[in-house]
Amino acid sequence: MSWIDSTRTDLEVPFGTGTHRTAVWIYPPRAASTGRPLLLVHGFRGDHHGMDLIGHHSRRHPVIVPDLPGFGATPPLPGGLGLSSYVEFVAGLLAVLTEQWEEQPLLVGHSFGSILTAHLAAQCSADSADLDIDALVLINPITAPALEGPSRLATGLARLYYAISARLPERAGNAVLGHPLIVRVMSEVMATTRDPGLRRYIHDQHDRYFSSYSDRESLAEAFDVSVGHTVTEVAEQLTMPVLVIAGDSDAIAPRAATQRFIDLLSCARAEWFSGVGHLVHYERPEETAQLIAQFAQQLRHQEGERAGVR
Repeated sequence: MSWIDSTRTDLEVPFGTGTHRTAVWIYPPRAASTGRPLLLVHGFRGDHHGMDLIGHHSRRHPVIVPDLPGFGATPPLPGGLGLSSYVEFVAGLLAVLTEQWEEQPLLVGHSFGSILTAHLAAQCSADSADLDIDALVLINPITAPALEGPSRLATGLARLYYAISARLPERAGNAVLGHPLIVRVMSEVMATTRDPGLRRYIHDQHDRYFSSYSDRESLAEAFDVSVGHTVTEVAEQLTMPVLVIAGDSDAIAPRAATQRFIDLLSCARAEWFSGVGHLVHYERPEETAQLIAQFAQQLRHQEGERAGVR
């Protein structure tokens, strides 16, 4: 959609003993900016384009969306992609953005991104680190272990699919991973909207960007993170306010599992979209942007009240 206005900038994000060049897109607010920046972390096999619609509809908040390492225009992290390396990367990115914007962005994670952001928030809470994450937004969070329960067979097949693709000759492996039929089946399964125009847009987005990974090895590593971890693992350490936005028809993160996760949180607000699955960011972007803005405004109001008491 050409009407979505965003600007690319490349940042040097602290990682390990050096820095990692990271492609970041800035979506300016559509009205007078009165809110803190939002840092949106996208899902598995996507890139910043997946957050386009939320970025567009965030009227009073500047939105910052990186291509995660191994996807889009950001190369994989040196040493491989694992949960700890991704968490270190997001922490470094958040620190850089906080310095640039002179205010810490509100951290928002979708799907795979929810795992990374939740684990970072839990780590900061547990370690009393210099980085203090005061709130968190999780969209379609991964709340149930993919290797357990009714989806374990499908997950096992997917894991085999990525493993075999990584071992094939490069041209053949990429052809399997990006085969239009496989991409379309995945897109059809996840889309719940009956709006034909929106379905075409979703399928087009997946056709364009679902294969924008750096290489097959790093894709397989990122997949292992996506199916090997959940936000529920760190629920009890998420003591900050958490906004959970989910669809009640999400087959990847079923409502029952997500509700159990919410019940474990000490300060949670949950918003459910009826008849929506795992693609809240495509099917309800405007409402999602509004919910995030309301949450950010509530946080600012509470901060002001605490300052007044002091």
